[in-house]
Amino acid sequence: MASLLLAIIYLSFISLGLPDALLGSAWPSMVHQFDVPISYAGIISGIISAMTVVSALQSDRITRRLGTGPVTTISVGMTALALFGFSISTEFWMLCLWAIPYGLGAGSVDASLNNYVAIHYESRHMSWLHCMWGVGISIGPYIMSYALTHGTAWNTGYRVIFYMQIVLTLILVFSLPLWKKRPVSQDEKSDKPDRALKLREVIAIPGAKAVMVTFFCYCAIEQTAILWGASFMSLSRGVSAEIAASFASLFCIGITIGRAISGFMTIKFTDPQMIRIGFGTILTGIIFLFIPLGSVPALIGLVLIGLGCAPIYPCVIHSTPTHFGEENSQAVIGVQMASAYVGTTLMPPLFGVIANTISISLLPVYLLLILAGMFFMYEKLLKTTKK
Repeated sequence: MASLLLAIIYLSFISLGLPDALLGSAWPSMVHQFDVPISYAGIISGIISAMTVVSALQSDRITRRLGTGPVTTISVGMTALALFGFSISTEFWMLCLWAIPYGLGAGSVDASLNNYVAIHYESRHMSWLHCMWGVGISIGPYIMSYALTHGTAWNTGYRVIFYMQIVLTLILVFSLPLWKKRPVSQDEKSDKPDRALKLREVIAIPGAKAVMVTFFCYCAIEQTAILWGASFMSLSRGVSAEIAASFASLFCIGITIGRAISGFMTIKFTDPQMIRIGFGTILTGIIFLFIPLGSVPALIGLVLIGLGCAPIYPCVIHSTPTHFGEENSQAVIGVQMASAYVGTTLMPPLFGVIANTISISLLPVYLLLILAGMFFMYEKLLKTTKK
């Protein structure tokens, strides 16, 4: 039963990734139908991000009341509904409306499942589960591309992902009894108060601010590299647009493969060791970006940054119950998720302003400053929560 439940959780993580890159891959086709400026994609993604932050902050309260299984089922169902809504939208305001359940569904399931796996499974499973997210985010654009290149509209791509999410929702409904049969941890057997922590109470926990900034910085590096890596290589290092685009996609593939490898490495290395290995690999990649010797160092650097990002996110999450206790982990992970989404929303556009007003060649400097902040705050977290 435990193995079956783990397989279902793996499927759920693939489900988390499936819709994440759909808007970006479909928007060049959508923008003509809705007759809006191309920048309006930012409005939709902004609504999704804002709703994700809201649901992540509420994950502790919702999960304590309903349980991880029901929260996962409801959240995937909400995402499926939102995808269907996207597929039938004929006006831009409809997309904005459906973006609300789109984001609300993503935040709760992300925080709840991450906490569940952090408590009940080894670190290698956390890495492999986030590898499954990488599989999902890779499959989504492929399905959209297939729909667009075979004579159908973008609506078909959204509709196919909707069907996949509906199937997963049904699987989750039938799997609900499995969530009640898994082993109970020692902290769950204790007489801890079943009360959701308020946001100010979570932030007041020693080390909480440090881990929030760590997550903010991590997603700032990841998303800035994804959004601006290809442009940096093309405009600053003379790489052709086609090659730059292919290596930008290799950044995401590097994260996915890196997390598969990290799962095996966690058998030998601890979470802090894996995170520091990630820091070192990102630093090496940034150094390569600084080398003004044509395209090869820049290409290597971008791939190394992706590989370095691979272990950080899952290992920080997995160590959360160790740092803060199982009784606080759901609340802390919810705040971590919210901090991550804020970093994703704010920091890539900020570099866009820098690139536009000064120079896109400052990307390595920008990433290095964020990495320094992440390293400092993570070391502070370890010092503060040291038992």
